[in-house]
Amino acid sequence: MKKNLLFTVMMGLMIVLTTACSNEDDLLTNNSSENNAQSMIGKTVLIYMAGRNNLSETIEADLSEIKNGSHHISDKHNLLVFVRDYNSGDQPWLARVKNGQLVDKVTLQDMGVTSSDGQNRASDPAVMEGVMSYAFKHYRVTPGNYGLVLWGHGSGWLMMDEVKRDPTRAFGIDYGSDCQSNDGRWINIPEMAKILKTMPHLKYIMGDCCNLMCLENLYELRDVCDYIVGSPAEIPGQGAPYHEIVPDLFSDGKFYTNIINKYYKSMGGNLPLTAIKTDEMANVARASREALHSAKENIGNGYADMKGMIHYYYTDTKSVFYPEYNIFYDAGDFFRKYATKEAYQQWRQALDQAIVECRMATRWMTDKAWQLKYTDFTVTKEKFHGVSMFVPQDPTTGDYEQYNENVKRLSWWKAVNG
Repeated sequence: MKKNLLFTVMMGLMIVLTTACSNEDDLLTNNSSENNAQSMIGKTVLIYMAGRNNLSETIEADLSEIKNGSHHISDKHNLLVFVRDYNSGDQPWLARVKNGQLVDKVTLQDMGVTSSDGQNRASDPAVMEGVMSYAFKHYRVTPGNYGLVLWGHGSGWLMMDEVKRDPTRAFGIDYGSDCQSNDGRWINIPEMAKILKTMPHLKYIMGDCCNLMCLENLYELRDVCDYIVGSPAEIPGQGAPYHEIVPDLFSDGKFYTNIINKYYKSMGGNLPLTAIKTDEMANVARASREALHSAKENIGNGYADMKGMIHYYYTDTKSVFYPEYNIFYDAGDFFRKYATKEAYQQWRQALDQAIVECRMATRWMTDKAWQLKYTDFTVTKEKFHGVSMFVPQDPTTGDYEQYNENVKRLSWWKAVNG
C-alpha cells in the first residue's frame, strides 16, 4: 500500500511539473506584443512584402497605407508586415502594425532565421519558412484565423532560377545583396505550398502580385487555405488600397467581397479579380480533365489555335508583337471553344461552385504596351471566366518548348492529364 501511495504521489507531481513546463513553454513562445491567451480570440494577418526589386520604391507608400488601415482594427487582432527592400540593408525585418505604429520590430537575426545562401532573400524557402514560423507562433490565434498577403512580383507558375531548388518561379523575385547582379531568384508555388503545409491552416491567401489566379497555382495551394483572392492578370505597381482593405483582412463572412470591390474600384475597373473557395478545386480538376479530353479529340494531333482568346500575360519584352509569347490563357475561353458543349457546361458548373466573387475587366493596367500586346482579343462576358490555364503550344515557337515540359512538374498537370 505504501508503495502504491508513493507511486501515486510521485506521478501526480510529475504531471504538475510537466504541465507547468508546458505552460511556461507556451508563454515563452507567445511572449511578444501581448501574445497571451486573450490573443487567441483574434486573427493574425501577415503581409509578406518581397520588395528587393523594382517594387522597392513603392514599399513606403504601401506601408503608410497599412499603418492608416491599422487604426480601424481591434487590438485583439495582429497585423504583421515582413519587409525586404533596398532601404533596410541586408537585414529584412518583421513588425506588428498597431495604431499606425510599427512595434516589436525584429530582424532575421533576432528571429534566428538563416538564409540558405547568405543573401537573406525573401524568396529563399529557408527565409520564408523561418519568418512565417516565427510570426505565426509569436502571434498565435486559433487555426483558420490566419491570413497571408503575398506582396511583390508574381509570374504564375513560369520557370526561372530559385534558391537551391528546382527552377520553377512564381512569386517574390529578390536580387540579393547586389541589385546590379541580375541574380534575381524566385520561390515556386509547389515549394511555397510545402512550407505553408507546416504552418497553421490559413483562412485565405491574397495575392497582391501578378498572375496568381491560374488553375495551376490554385490547385497547388488548395490544402493550405480556405480561400484565394487575386488577379489572373498583371497588376500595376501601386497594388491594393491597403488603407481601405486592412479592416476587411480581419472581417468574417464574405470578407473577399469587400476586398475585391475596393480593389476593383481603386483600379477604375481596370483589373480582373477573382476569389475562389479551395475545397472545390478537386472538383474543378475532375471537370477540367473531362473537358480537356473532349478538347483534345476536337483539336486532333496538332496544337490548339489560340487566336482571339483572352490571355493575361505576354512574356516577351521586345517592342514587336509575337503571338507565340502570349501565355496564361483564360481557361474557360479555351474550353468553350474546344470542349464539347456538355463538357464545357459541366466544367463551368464546377468553376462556378469554386468562384465566390469575380469582377471582369475589358482591359487592365500593365507594363506592356496594351495597344500592341493585348489587342489580339476582346473581353466579353461569354469569354471571360476569371482564371487562367496553360495550354501547350508548338515547341518550335517562342518559349513553348520550355513551358510544355516545365508545366508537367505541377500537381495540376498530373491531375488533369494523368
